[in-house]
Amino acid sequence: MPALTFFAYLAVNWWASWYPGAEPGGGGYVAQRIFATKDERHALLAALWFNIAHYALRPWPWIVVALVSMVLYPGLADPELGYVRVMVDHLPPFWRGFLLAAFFAAYMSTISTQLNWGASYLVNDVYRRFWVRDRAETHYVGAGRVATLLMMGISGVVTMYIGTVEGAWKFLLAIGAGTGLVYLLRWYWWRVNAWSEVSAMAAALVFSLAGQWGFGLSAEDPRGFAWLLLGTTGATTVVWLAVTWLTPPEPLATLRGFAARVRPGGPGWRAIAPEIPDGRGLGAGLVVWALGCVVVYLGLFGIGDLVLGRPLRGAVALAVALALTWHVVRATRVPAGAGSRVV
Repeated sequence: MPALTFFAYLAVNWWASWYPGAEPGGGGYVAQRIFATKDERHALLAALWFNIAHYALRPWPWIVVALVSMVLYPGLADPELGYVRVMVDHLPPFWRGFLLAAFFAAYMSTISTQLNWGASYLVNDVYRRFWVRDRAETHYVGAGRVATLLMMGISGVVTMYIGTVEGAWKFLLAIGAGTGLVYLLRWYWWRVNAWSEVSAMAAALVFSLAGQWGFGLSAEDPRGFAWLLLGTTGATTVVWLAVTWLTPPEPLATLRGFAARVRPGGPGWRAIAPEIPDGRGLGAGLVVWALGCVVVYLGLFGIGDLVLGRPLRGAVALAVALALTWHVVRATRVPAGAGSRVV
């Protein structure tokens, strides 16, 4: 991997790109998990457990199968075939059928979610709000069906030009590059408004497609992907910052109500609501965030050491991860009287 690409993954991608299910500043998937809990403390613990389970526990069955395929089928022209080869050649018929059904279920759940989600955006946030108002619900149900078919058609055309699964993920990261920062700062800076987010999404799409089609930067090429990510992120950031300053902020009552409910940390809200305590300071929150990242990485590599025959190193990593997890849980205790709020 080129050093530039490694830098883009390590230092830019995690905060710059929108990624379904792991949005930098929180989104629909994250909000669903948080709102399903009974109070703020449970929401915190649920988010912590999800990140440990998702990033430290779940990858290892995939990694083990990948390592096995590299040993059994060295030199595959398409490495992505290794997973399927292991499944076909080494699973009994019952488990092959079970795994195939699981693939279909996972595929259909994802496709149906994205189509319903996208259709609801198009109908409720665009069509119903700006184009056709005050019609019967049956009319909007029909519009939702048309929007679903339209999205399916566009998706089918796009997939014809994507050769690999890796390429699809990189394409998705590229067209969302630069939006992550506005999703993060909306919690910490009162000046971010709806037009900031809209302009970021539009600019990221335009600059990403321009880079790929106009300048030949391919998302499937490691170096091209790095330049595409950096260029799109920089240009998108300039656009949404300019739009933020050129458009009016949200009403003062709305901003103060948000600050009272969320209690955001840091200096970004002092101009709006200086009387509201920020709860935990921004610096302390960043420390806890960094410790959470360390917990996930220690868990990931600690489990790997146990799986790959290095029990002592794995046990030490997991012990440190458990100790830091205990510290994070204690450091993020919800203040008295705040337990009924889910942020």
